[in-house]
Amino acid sequence: MTKFFNKWTRKFHRWIALPTLILIPLAVIAKFTGDGAEHLPPQLEQFQSILMLLLAISGAYMYLLPTFNKWQRDRRKKAKAAAAMSAGAEE
Repeated sequence: MTKFFNKWTRKFHRWIALPTLILIPLAVIAKFTGDGAEHLPPQLEQFQSILMLLLAISGAYMYLLPTFNKWQRDRRKKAKAAAAMSAGAEE
């Protein structure tokens, strides 16, 4: 399940990055050329903000994923060592 989630998070992040990469420069150019405030619908800015939030969440997840994996590996090692110690003590 984890590999499935990681794979789809990466795909989702890539596909969200493309429209965000297009929308941000367009919004900046529209704002700084003349009366950009009247040319941009407010929904565009809201959509842009939602895309940025989704990118930040998925990017943070992918950034922290190696730390999560290391933490889980260490927990499994400790559990395995504790099981081996208790099995050795019972004999």
